[in-house]
Amino acid sequence: MAIIYDSKPFKERVEGALADDFKHQAIEAAQDMFQGKRVNIVAGVPAWEEFRTQAAEIRDHVLSNLDYYLDQFATNAEKAGAKVYFAKDDKEAVDQAIEIFRQVNAKSCVKSKSMMTEEIGLNHALIDDGVTVYETDLAEMILQLNDWNPPSHIVVPALHRDRYIIKDLFADSGYEGSEDPMELTHFARRYMRDKFLTADVGVTGCNYGIAETGTTTLVTNEGNGRMVTALPKTQVIFLGMERILPNFECLDAIMELFVRASVGSKITSYFSLSTGPKKADEVDGPEEQHIIIIDNGRTDILKGEFREMLRCIRCGACLNICPVYRHITGHGYGSIYPGPMGAVLTPLLVGFENAKYLPFASTLCGACTDHCPVKIPLHEMLLRQRQVIVEELKLMSPIEGGIFRGAGIGLGNSTIYDLGTKVAAPVMKVLGDGDRLKDNVQIPVLRDWTSSRDMDLLKSYKFRDWFKDHQKQKGGRK
Repeated sequence: MAIIYDSKPFKERVEGALADDFKHQAIEAAQDMFQGKRVNIVAGVPAWEEFRTQAAEIRDHVLSNLDYYLDQFATNAEKAGAKVYFAKDDKEAVDQAIEIFRQVNAKSCVKSKSMMTEEIGLNHALIDDGVTVYETDLAEMILQLNDWNPPSHIVVPALHRDRYIIKDLFADSGYEGSEDPMELTHFARRYMRDKFLTADVGVTGCNYGIAETGTTTLVTNEGNGRMVTALPKTQVIFLGMERILPNFECLDAIMELFVRASVGSKITSYFSLSTGPKKADEVDGPEEQHIIIIDNGRTDILKGEFREMLRCIRCGACLNICPVYRHITGHGYGSIYPGPMGAVLTPLLVGFENAKYLPFASTLCGACTDHCPVKIPLHEMLLRQRQVIVEELKLMSPIEGGIFRGAGIGLGNSTIYDLGTKVAAPVMKVLGDGDRLKDNVQIPVLRDWTSSRDMDLLKSYKFRDWFKDHQKQKGGRK
């Protein structure tokens, strides 16, 4: 799966998501749950804002010294016995992974949830090379059984699938039970057990790499991450080059925020640290550990005006509060990175010309910025990206540009504005149907707007006229 997994026009994707009542109702319920839990858990951290400031400073410090920390991490990881590779793009990363698989004659692999492997399209590349891939995160397993259905959230990717659909998906793999969540979970455990025991390679992402020790970390809510890292003889870890922290002290500061911001919990169920392959006196762990550090456009972001986006720790907090994501769901974005963070990040990774509508999928309300644990100014970036798309790259329709230039002139001149309001009411009345503008208005510029919005007609009696008349009735200002 590439970053952009749905090539349909943005409007068509959004209309499809809006028409799927279950999908956006599931997102609404999840947002309400996460936000309610977050409010309570954050209230118990008096120094929350101080932690946010500290975390933003840590991430900025790393980005300003990224070459140093990457070198330190790679050096220490190799000292611990790992093999470290650098990949400039998705193709190099995938090619390196396939080479590792071929070297150990791997026929199957088990995977823990990883946005990085989604970004580079690893699953289908391995399948094309003859490797059987098993997603072991329960949500990712569900999506795989659902013909590799795209994720709808970066933390809880199967939000859009309920237990009845899951029951039917599991039935194709031998499940004969009910839609009871406990039964479904027990089946998933049994289904995955032999996969863990027989897989040749374990594949994981990495939440944070610790430079001072070469340690990789994995934050999960299921035990599958431990199974993936402990049982297969070969482990391959995919690490975005910006996901480095200097030391464990910095990791502590980030972890104070990460889980609370993500799902409103104090701690995660599993937090795994891995430093190289297993030692002679250790019982479990891989015999070989490979770490692939991936650029894939991050260097260009680092050099540009949107470098603060690389602070992102993939917590999903901005998705959990965004009103646009609430309605168009993750699939409305057509990217593995949905919501505000995806609306900013996706165009930076794939090019503005390939994702020019995503920065407009925002109300610019600023809730995403307020909720970001590392203080990324997401709504300001979205506004700036709109300027780049419209004014610098000129990727939008020239007709639309002309309309807004005309609107700017009208709104900036009181005489023209006053005349326009006098004319607008009778014109809209002709186009209206009762108190609403007709949905089938055939003026090209208005058609897309009126077909997707409830638009009240302008009243012929304006507020300004009412106010003047009201003052006259009172005898003027006192």
